[in-house]
Amino acid sequence: MDIKILGTGCAKCKTLEKITRDVVELNGFDAKITKVEDIVDIMKYNIMATPALVVNEKVEIKGRVPSADEIKQVLSKY
Repeated sequence: MDIKILGTGCAKCKTLEKITRDVVELNGFDAKITKVEDIVDIMKYNIMATPALVVNEKVEIKGRVPSADEIKQVLSKY
């Protein structure tokens, strides 16, 4: 699966990236994680607040840092 973390580099964005990487590693998900920091690229996803978690080009979570369990539930759908 293709995971993108959208965010300009704020603390919340970095936290979402770390939690997501931890969840992928702990659960053995086959995923490629990319950090998108370019504001023009972020705007293509029509989100108004970062951070955001995008899985296979679908925005799943935006504007907040979810728990590890919530990220696991989202990724399990794929």
